[in-house]
Parts: sequence; structure tokens; C-alpha cells
Amino acid sequence: MPDHPTAAPGDKLMQRFEDLDDPRRQSGRFQYPLQELLLTALCAVAAGAEDWVDVSEWGEFKLEWLRRFLPFEQGIASHDTFSRVFAMLDSVRFEACFRSWMAQICPSLAQEHIAIDGKTLRGSRTADGALHLVTAWHCGKGVTLGQIRTQAKSNEITAIPELLARAIALAIARSLCMAD
Repeated sequence: MPDHPTAAPGDKLMQRFEDLDDPRRQSGRFQYPLQELLLTALCAVAAGAEDWVDVSEWGEFKLEWLRRFLPFEQGIASHDTFSRVFAMLDSVRFEACFRSWMAQICPSLAQEHIAIDGKTLRGSRTADGALHLVTAWHCGKGVTLGQIRTQAKSNEITAIPELLARAIALAIARSLCMAD
């Protein structure tokens, strides 16, 4: 990530995503740095954006604010660019970076109520079927703690152990970090 004169809370967010490889590096041709796409998308979704058009429009509206954290020399990418780049990202690595960021900002979840629920994403139907996700939701804070895609012809029950295993691994990692 290039140095930017402002040391801001966004810097800590972007540090969590430094290990995420930009899939466009092979071609060496891209107009919008991955860090800018990530910052825009994460902030826009946190503000309520529901699709890539919303993300791009939110970014245009908040461009001056975003420039407090990163240069955005080329402005905001189109919704097609967001869609294309995020489709190419390593989803497992992205999730690991996102979890690392969430672990940094969320307090311990010991003795907290976590709801587990499965849903089919509306509009996700393809020839292979629709996308089914199982989500861990923190009821008190109103945030999603983790999601996992269920395997084809499977159900929520089979996905829950893996979702919980990831949550436990994250809790262990957090407790080890807190001990330092």
C-alpha cells in the first residue's frame, strides 16, 4: 500500500488486507488500485450498499471523504470493475483478511448470544442452483460474524460445524493475541 500522509483508522483496515493478492497483477494493467476498491466496497456495504451499482454510487458521493485515506487519483471505479475484480479475488483469503479486521474491532464474544441461520440469496440462481449461506449473527451488536456457503445438495446442519470451527479458531487466535 502506498504511503499516504493521513494516518487514520482506515489505515488499520487496509493493513488487514495487505496479504490479499490482486488477481490483476499478472496483466500489470489496471486503473484502480485494489486497496481503493476494497476501502470503497467495505465502507459502502457498511453504509447499506446492496450491490455493485450502490457501491460505485456511494463511492462517487463520498469521494472527497475517501481521499482522506487513499489518493483515488482515477476517481471511483464503475460497478462493472467492482464486480469483475471481486469475482476474481481469492474468496478464502478475502474472508481471512476480513475476519482479521473484524477481530480487531469486535470485543470478545464470550457469553454473547449468536444466532445461526441459513438463507438462499435472492437473485443468485444459476444453472448450478442458487447460493445458500449459513450465517453467524451477533444479536446484541447487529453484525454478521461469519458466513459459509453450503455445499450443493447439502443443508444448513452440515455447514454449521465448519462455521463454528472457524469462529472458535478466530476466538483462540484473538485470545492468544490479547495475551501478548
